Amino acid sequence: MTEPVIELKNLSVDFYRKNILNNLTGALQGQAIGLLGPNGAGKTTLIRTLLGFHKPTSGSATILGQDIMKAGKSIRHALGYMPETDTFIAGMSAVRFVRYLAELNGLPSADAMERAHEILFFVGLGEARYRNIETFSQGMIQRIKLAQALVHSPQLVFLDEPTNGLDPASRLKMIDLLKDIRQKKALYLIISSHLLRDIEETCDEVLILNKGQIAAYCNIEQERRTNRGYLDLEINGNQNGFTSALEQKGCQFTSGRRNSLKVIIPGEVTIRDIFTIAAEHDTQIRRLTSRKDSLEDIFTRAIEANNGSV
Repeated sequence: MTEPVIELKNLSVDFYRKNILNNLTGALQGQAIGLLGPNGAGKTTLIRTLLGFHKPTSGSATILGQDIMKAGKSIRHALGYMPETDTFIAGMSAVRFVRYLAELNGLPSADAMERAHEILFFVGLGEARYRNIETFSQGMIQRIKLAQALVHSPQLVFLDEPTNGLDPASRLKMIDLLKDIRQKKALYLIISSHLLRDIEETCDEVLILNKGQIAAYCNIEQERRTNRGYLDLEINGNQNGFTSALEQKGCQFTSGRRNSLKVIIPGEVTIRDIFTIAAEHDTQIRRLTSRKDSLEDIFTRAIEANNGSV
């Protein structure tokens, strides 16, 4: 078994006697791990704790096999961080800023300058590298934040809301960059976002936090494969008889507006069986769409289950 990228052991963090992270335990092993949760779930606190900005109240965590409290300095050399807020220095050109961040991460000046040019071309800012950063659009600013996180060739990069404030075209550029990094497997990514679509497009695993606790940690594709399929139905006629017969077949369902149903079907039940049941109970199926769980379904189910257990 490969060593976890991040391992949490009963990790708790309190601020001013208020519990923010509560007894987190788990081993994160994906190439690109999405970090999801409602506002206030503890996502940013977890990132900052792993980066060494916050001290755990109890428990421990390791990154790439090293304890965050015992080997903080050596760990930080292996990490990159793209913060949510803008942190550039006014009056600096893009290449000077990225070179400066590379030097802060231990690269000699000549190597830092070479890497700054390379990484700016990689993120699509090669032609703008001599411009001052304050002249950049929001999309360009997000990409220079990514560049400074990558410039020193880290093993693991934390990205906090990488598509924050981007228009559709700029968002697609950022998503394509993250996909490229993931596919090359040159490093590990931890991507925190409130946009489920971003996580679904860029990550292979997801950690869902809720109220400072782990609500779920799963492989996205595996979760979709193991979860049962479901049908979106719009029906007309004898709904009670139809749904009762579905239950007898082992189906589960929820009702929506305008005679719509979401029907979760066990593996042995086919769509043909659904039409047969409808015919037997004088029910007309006006619309039927077969679906698999999306990340939104996985997220919603995890949050609801966690809320019920708290």
